[in-house]
Amino acid sequence: MAPLIQRSVSRKKDKDKQAEERSVSEATALSPRMIYEVIRREGEEELSRSKRSLIWSGIAAGIMISLSVLAEAIFRTYLPDTPYRFLIENLGYSMGFLAVIMGRMQLFTENTITTVLPIMRARTWRSFVSMLRLWVIVLAANVVGAFAAAVLFIWTPAISPDVIPAILDLSHHATGMGAYEGFWRAIPAGVIVALIVWMLPQADETAFFLILVFTWLIAAGDFAHIVAGSVEMAVMILDGQLGFSGAVFGFFLPVLSGNIIGGTIIFTLLAWGQVRDEVEGSH
Repeated sequence: MAPLIQRSVSRKKDKDKQAEERSVSEATALSPRMIYEVIRREGEEELSRSKRSLIWSGIAAGIMISLSVLAEAIFRTYLPDTPYRFLIENLGYSMGFLAVIMGRMQLFTENTITTVLPIMRARTWRSFVSMLRLWVIVLAANVVGAFAAAVLFIWTPAISPDVIPAILDLSHHATGMGAYEGFWRAIPAGVIVALIVWMLPQADETAFFLILVFTWLIAAGDFAHIVAGSVEMAVMILDGQLGFSGAVFGFFLPVLSGNIIGGTIIFTLLAWGQVRDEVEGSH
């Protein structure tokens, strides 16, 4: 009888220990190396996608990111003019990012970390060229989608006339800060988007709020994002307030450079630095 009791007690202890281990495993956050591995595999999948898939996904992202401009303009139009309106209206800026990121569409600034991490380990010309290929395709598709959305805003009656002045005002502000200022304001935006990508693997049900808060910070901080900004650039061009030279050299290239530096050179290299020894030591 005693041995049976002892075995029963032993089994109960084993089950309790296993349950405890499961609880600890579930409660423990992903390690930096595990986060790196999740993003690396996602990046490899993106690099292997067909050109057609990248183009259509990128165009969709360029169109959907226009919701950031539209929602912010709607808030600005209908909220009372108070000192804190600026902080509330910038919640609208998050709408496009929520649609694009949670809809798994191709957004250029996400790719500045997702597709860079795989080549940090491979470090071959082939992987580097594959990354540049994806960057060019996705960025071009994003801009096409941004212009399509701007056409809807400016050349059709789809948007209420009450909201159009706010769209023009936001677009003028975004594209009128000058090349030097635009470049520096784009660096924090690149870092923030890369940070969102880095945190998403362990966000689970909090992903919505993670994207909402950090993209709100981009708008509230008056930082510059190349794809959302391309919608505003296109609005200014189609409305006749911005010429080709000013659009390309005064806004697009400086902001693009700042986003790449923030998302790739700063954040991605820092992220790689904290996992490099573990990753290279396991191969």
